[in-house]
Amino acid sequence: MKIRKACAVTALHDVSAYLTQEQGQVAVFDATNTTRDRREMILRFAKENGYKVFFVESICDDPDIIAANITQVKLTSPDYEDCDREEALEDFLKRIECYKTNYLPLDDERDRSLSYIKIFNVGSRYLVNHVLDHIQSRIVYYLMNIHVTPRSIYLCRHGESELNVVGRIGGDSGLSRHGSKFASALAAFIQEQSIKELKVWTSHMKRTIQTAEALGVPYEQWKALNEIDAGVCEEMMYEEIQQHYPEEFALRDQDKYRYRYPKGESYEDLVQRLEPVIMELERQENVLVICHQAVMRCLLAYFLDKTAEELPYLNCPLHSVLKLTPVAYGCKVESIFLNIEAVNTHRDKPVNVDVSRESEEALDTVPAHV
Repeated sequence: MKIRKACAVTALHDVSAYLTQEQGQVAVFDATNTTRDRREMILRFAKENGYKVFFVESICDDPDIIAANITQVKLTSPDYEDCDREEALEDFLKRIECYKTNYLPLDDERDRSLSYIKIFNVGSRYLVNHVLDHIQSRIVYYLMNIHVTPRSIYLCRHGESELNVVGRIGGDSGLSRHGSKFASALAAFIQEQSIKELKVWTSHMKRTIQTAEALGVPYEQWKALNEIDAGVCEEMMYEEIQQHYPEEFALRDQDKYRYRYPKGESYEDLVQRLEPVIMELERQENVLVICHQAVMRCLLAYFLDKTAEELPYLNCPLHSVLKLTPVAYGCKVESIFLNIEAVNTHRDKPVNVDVSRESEEALDTVPAHV
């Protein structure tokens, strides 16, 4: 027990370092915290440092759910890597029995001044107490919407558009000839998959709607799924942006995630705009999202836990479908190319991002186009 307490104290110091030195906003102290003494230690630590505490308690007494959780989650954890399955199962059941002897749940009367949520049997019932602020309310909203039902999320971009062909960004053009072929190929692919109760989402833009129309099934339009707004650079080629706004072009290369187009958006803005979409994706089961390059990057970064620096450079090619299947400790990704020709719209970060760079250096990674 002394070793476990020492580990907990060390982890709390890591929390403090993250929130103060690294300017973090929310830290998750992932531990069992099964005793009142341990929770009191956390509360004292928070009070000394001026932090708020929100407890999340998961209570499960359904034997079927427990058995499924052990099989699908616990036996694949790092704790049981390279262990015999039966031995691992026996060991984890012993852990549960051990916790039972020490476990004191949050008490609805004694702990009524604390902020917490109790989740019963993986979401069959909830008890929320003393929510203090916006962040805590968002945590409650998130926890009440996620689920463990097996499902897959299919992400793809619209078919190649007329503006894609000529290397122009943004706009609201329709599909090119190859883009229409992709829409038909996507319809055939989805039909072959025989996906149970699949929902289809698009943006409000013509190219995603035309792609969805080929499926011959109902679809839901989300304005939040519209492509990033390039502001004054809408419908321009990268070469034209470099010519007319060379400083802006360089500034975007320096910090692509936070850079905001004049009268437009940044990736950071787009992430905020997509929060309701992500929350709804967590609530749903099987969904096909037909979207745009920047939007797909943001969704992919969320499910694959990518950094702000990685997000704007994730490769999301036209005419490919990504199948994301949430699993324990991550997300399984399958990439399916539907074998329809399309232009490349991916631009890597140039080596030279200085404002004084030559045009050739700025345009070095611009993909080929008509």
